[in-house]
Amino acid sequence: MKVEFAPINVPLKRRIQTVAVLQWIFSFLLLAEFCCGFFVILILGNFWFLAVLYLLWLYLDWETPCTGGRRLQWVRSWTVWKYFREYFPIQLIKTSDLNPNHNYLFGFHPHGVLVAGAFGNFCTSSSFSTLFPGITPYLHIMPIWFGCPFFREYIMSAGMVSASKESVSYVLNNKEGGHASIIVIGGAEESLNARPGSLTLNILKRKGFIKMALKHGAHLVPVFSFGENELFKQVANPKGSWLRNVQDKLQKIMGFALPLFHARGIFQYSFGLIPYRQPINTVVGSPIPVKQNLNPTTEEIEQLHALYLQKLRKLFEEHKGTYGIPEHKSLIFE
Repeated sequence: MKVEFAPINVPLKRRIQTVAVLQWIFSFLLLAEFCCGFFVILILGNFWFLAVLYLLWLYLDWETPCTGGRRLQWVRSWTVWKYFREYFPIQLIKTSDLNPNHNYLFGFHPHGVLVAGAFGNFCTSSSFSTLFPGITPYLHIMPIWFGCPFFREYIMSAGMVSASKESVSYVLNNKEGGHASIIVIGGAEESLNARPGSLTLNILKRKGFIKMALKHGAHLVPVFSFGENELFKQVANPKGSWLRNVQDKLQKIMGFALPLFHARGIFQYSFGLIPYRQPINTVVGSPIPVKQNLNPTTEEIEQLHALYLQKLRKLFEEHKGTYGIPEHKSLIFE
């Protein structure tokens, strides 16, 4: 394999952007394990009493990820996130106003490998607050991450909360409105299909978010992030292959997927875990009004689900030409 090295005279700003993305990759892939290891060292070392105090804190604070989290604006405003967003770059596109008197459930598509668009737009000081004044976004992620000591504090500070039913209900139950639950509908399973050119969404069997929107009267908002699947290549894993079978089994056991992805490095463009510099354009669609129904029937859930799919497809079709998707390409729902 011929290695393509980066030019020596790369502007300093681009180098800083690469470093910003590198630390994000580290945070996403290794920081939780590092924090758990550090906690074990505390327990086994001379500072075991600090670990005991943290365990007490963990016990008292256990429900916080399910009750709105604990966001810190100064963390969301770190300069590193500005360079992170500029690396790709990441942009948020508004198609309709959102009334802050309502609560909303954003369905984010596609998952991609590492959900860069969702993090950049909803967990940092992006243009979200300017485009949608009065709306507070909450990105829901797998509950398992909130069991990692110290790491849980970090991700909560960015505005992430648990993806449990209790957590989503808490966010959407705000009587004054102005809350937006962001749920990556395809989940971990969809990340195994994330590769350049892929337009396959795991959504046909995912109706829990529809039921949640009905129970709380939260307006549904389809969101499509163009470019999300272009950031990494993945080792071939077609359905039925031994690799895909292993990945599927591990995902069922652990709750999260393990896509074997690769892209570029720090000083060369041929291999590594740094994502490609591909623009991410996250388009927020128009809200679908939802009337509260505490006990929706299966038929009502199916009808709203079908309407959501229709609006999501329409959103994609209206914007695909703007963001480089060929006219003959369309979404595939599985």
